[in-house]
Amino acid sequence: MSLHIYVDADACPVKDEIYRVALRRSVAVTIVSNSPIRIPAHPLLSRIVVGDRFDEADDWIAERADRASVVITNDILLADRCLKAGASVLAPNGKPFTTASIGNAIAVRAIMADLRAGGDVVGGPAPFAKADRSRFLSALDEMLVRLAR
Repeated sequence: MSLHIYVDADACPVKDEIYRVALRRSVAVTIVSNSPIRIPAHPLLSRIVVGDRFDEADDWIAERADRASVVITNDILLADRCLKAGASVLAPNGKPFTTASIGNAIAVRAIMADLRAGGDVVGGPAPFAKADRSRFLSALDEMLVRLAR
C-alpha cells in the first residue's frame, strides 16, 4: 500500500508543512487547485490544475481517495465523500474529520448556511493561528505513521 496525500489547495494555508512532512516520510503529494500553484521541484510532489467548474477540484480528489490516501481539506462535504471512500481526512488546523464527527460537522454547516441565507450575520472560522500550524504538523505526521503500519 503506497500512501498518497491529496491537497485541496486553493485556500490551504499549510502547503509548506505538507511538503516538509511528506518528504521526510517519502509520501507522494498531489496539489489540486483551480489555478496554478507553485510547488517545489521534487519527484514526490505533483500539481493538478482542474477547470473552474464548481467543485471540480473536489470531484478530482474524491474520485481518487481510498484507504491509502490522506486528504487535506477544510471542505466538509469533500471530507465526507473521502471518508466514505476510506480515506483519512485532516483539516489545515490539524483537526481530523472522522466518520464519528462528520455528521455533526455537516449539520452545523447546514445551520450556518440557513442563518446566512436568512440574513443573520454570523462570523466565520477563527483566524488561522500558529498553534493551528503546529497542531497540523503533529497530526499529519501521526496520521502517516498510523497508516504506514
